[in-house]
Amino acid sequence: MLVTVVAVILALGVASRVLADRLRIPSVLFLIFAGIAIGPEVLGLVSSETFGSGLSAMVGVSVAIILFEGGYHLRLRKLRESPTALSRLTTVGALITWLGTAAAVVLFLETSLEVGLLVGALLIATGPTVVGPILQVVTVRDHVASVLEGEGVINDVTAAILVVAVFEVLIAGDGGLISLVGDFAWRLLVGLAFGALVAAAVWLALNQREFTPETGPLHARLIVLAGVVVAYAGAETIASETGIAAAAMAGFVLGNVDLPYHEDVIDFLDDISVVVLSFIFVALAALIDFQDIMALGLAGLAIVVAITMVIRPAVIYLSTTSERFTHTERLFLSAVGPRGIIPASVATLFAVELQALGRPQEAQLLAGTVFLIIFATVVLQAGFARQIANALEVSPMRTIIVGGGRVGLSLAERLEQDGENVLLVDEAPDAVETARKRGLRAIEGNGTEANVLERASVSEAKTVIAATPDDDVNLLVCQLAQTTFDIETVASRVNQPENVEAFEALGVRAIDLSMATAWSLENVLERPSLSAWMNELGRTGDVQEIEVTASDLVGKPIAELNAEIPDGCIVGLLTHRDGTTEVPTGGHRLREGDRVTFLGQMDAVDRAIKRFHPHD
Repeated sequence: MLVTVVAVILALGVASRVLADRLRIPSVLFLIFAGIAIGPEVLGLVSSETFGSGLSAMVGVSVAIILFEGGYHLRLRKLRESPTALSRLTTVGALITWLGTAAAVVLFLETSLEVGLLVGALLIATGPTVVGPILQVVTVRDHVASVLEGEGVINDVTAAILVVAVFEVLIAGDGGLISLVGDFAWRLLVGLAFGALVAAAVWLALNQREFTPETGPLHARLIVLAGVVVAYAGAETIASETGIAAAAMAGFVLGNVDLPYHEDVIDFLDDISVVVLSFIFVALAALIDFQDIMALGLAGLAIVVAITMVIRPAVIYLSTTSERFTHTERLFLSAVGPRGIIPASVATLFAVELQALGRPQEAQLLAGTVFLIIFATVVLQAGFARQIANALEVSPMRTIIVGGGRVGLSLAERLEQDGENVLLVDEAPDAVETARKRGLRAIEGNGTEANVLERASVSEAKTVIAATPDDDVNLLVCQLAQTTFDIETVASRVNQPENVEAFEALGVRAIDLSMATAWSLENVLERPSLSAWMNELGRTGDVQEIEVTASDLVGKPIAELNAEIPDGCIVGLLTHRDGTTEVPTGGHRLREGDRVTFLGQMDAVDRAIKRFHPHD
């Protein structure tokens, strides 16, 4: 019977993922409904007795794998996109979420402070189990994605350890605040230290041995999988509920070092995470007891409102004050904070522990509150994440570059630095791997084929650029982008000067490679200072053209606007609505629809853009 149940859960999990990919809806929405369908509330195939005492072990290892994979994808480069926001969100933000949720639970459900703090600790977690599926279907800028991903991994670890400390110190024991802080710090230290130790052992194992090309990828996958299990089980042996901290730390360390067979490890982790996520989410969703949820009544709805519409927005707005987040991006982060596997699995465990202590009402309150928040946030926030993103217009349109050679790769890196959402397409596996190692998004495929461009979400692209060394290929890419997908802007590298007219006849913005090289060489000889500065673009300097959308600046002369332009930045060009471009004088007045080109230091140009072209 158990084998049949496991097979049904896996089948539902995989089917949910396939359906989610087809409909472009986060898979967790289908997973939770699949779990409810086979649970005691509907078909009754799965109950709390189905897995017996083995459920906690299965959940633990599964969560360890998922958090290891989440930590592996947390690159330092991505975390540096929003360091202040992420640090605030995972420290002060986590504290506010914990205490604010505890206060709401105590106020609306009239329970003890200890139970309120236990529920609050559980609901700190968002987690990669719910954030990952959202980011697979919702495209956001890197600094927004890095905050969601970093918060998910770090706060999952925080919540899992804090809830154990609260239970053992404040509920099962008789300790106070100092004991609580000490217990939390000890468990966190054990988990992080053991995870780093295991990561070092895995790195040594993969770097000290000579693998053949045939066996290397397989051995790398097996060693990494063994590392995940050892990190989790070893830390758990030292102190309970430290295993997921060890797994997350091991993944983070290995993801930020030069690891052999890196791409093979990524593919393996992605595949195994899909399986365990599907299984465990469906299994835990089947344990939702709607009687516990219904028993909360209107007080439960009040807690949902307090957490999602008061506490979450407050935390986001306090955490993102000094970063480059737009108003709509902050609204999106406020509206998307679903809870996942950590609260579900740990709530199930401690509901049983509370019953064992002779506190059945509090056990029912704990399970009901946590599962209500999970259900509400997964359905409303994860389920409608794409619609929320579209309504707030936080999804940047994509720039697709076909050709991952030196030209395409350099262009992609420059556009990424300018905040563009870039995707490289190349049919050479080595080119794709090189792009990914540099932190770029890339897919393998022939850019002249419609199904490959569809896989690259060309329907969401504003620009397609052909950058291969073959003009025939580039011309086919441009024709496909224009005639089949009606892309707004199509540009191409032209390798042979005699082919420029063919591209321009299509309305393609053609860049003659030989002329561009000649112009650059002329600059080196005739304008050496300008050439040196242009080569520094993307590191210290920047040039950006934007439309003036700040209504309070329209009608003012350039001379008066100099006070609005940061030091280290100047207005180089002024382009009017009729297409004429000129170098502005102090007497030129800005008109509605004008475009301004700023030149200067990168941070100064960025501040000027925000003043002349505010996002909100």
